[in-house]
Amino acid sequence: MTGLIGKKVGMTSIFDDNGVNIACTIIEAGPCYVTQIKDEDTDGYRAVQLAFGERKEKNLTKALLGHLKTSGVKTAARIREFRDFEESVDLGTKLDASIFEEGEIVNVIGTSKGKGFQGVVKRHGFGGVGQQTHGQHNRGRAPGAIGAASYPARVFKGMRMAGRTGHSRVKTRNLQIVKVFKDKNLVLVKGSVPGAKGSYVIIEK
Repeated sequence: MTGLIGKKVGMTSIFDDNGVNIACTIIEAGPCYVTQIKDEDTDGYRAVQLAFGERKEKNLTKALLGHLKTSGVKTAARIREFRDFEESVDLGTKLDASIFEEGEIVNVIGTSKGKGFQGVVKRHGFGGVGQQTHGQHNRGRAPGAIGAASYPARVFKGMRMAGRTGHSRVKTRNLQIVKVFKDKNLVLVKGSVPGAKGSYVIIEK
């Protein structure tokens, strides 16, 4: 799967040829550098490892610095593998937004915004108690019964209850690339992308 590591810049809107206003997400796609090439003989599968971004060398482990040194890359903020990479690349090859074309369909993977501990109405979309009168003063957003009695005398796994919300890996599928600014390594994707501004994302063809 060919792709790149990028960073979510923010959102904007552009007009298409028919004058329709399209909401878009701006993604800084690359530049990424090939830091390792895996094959079936040595690793058991085919993959290309890419590095993106910069970090101070003092904040990287010596093992990672030695690993990056083999490909000529000095530093990296994120490293990810792409299995069955379709592009023919060599160690240290630079990849940028030019691998994408306008009109292409991609998947974008990101970490959604964390919202902390939330109740069932916000977390799972429960409707709450329908009738607010007749003495129900504090049960409007409560989850209600969870089905446990003398049997099964426990709560089943997966029961939708209150808990930590967000900050999970989310893949948004079938997003269209509206525009590519190859000189600035910027890609405009139609629609929304998970994560906050400045968060790292993965774009898959």
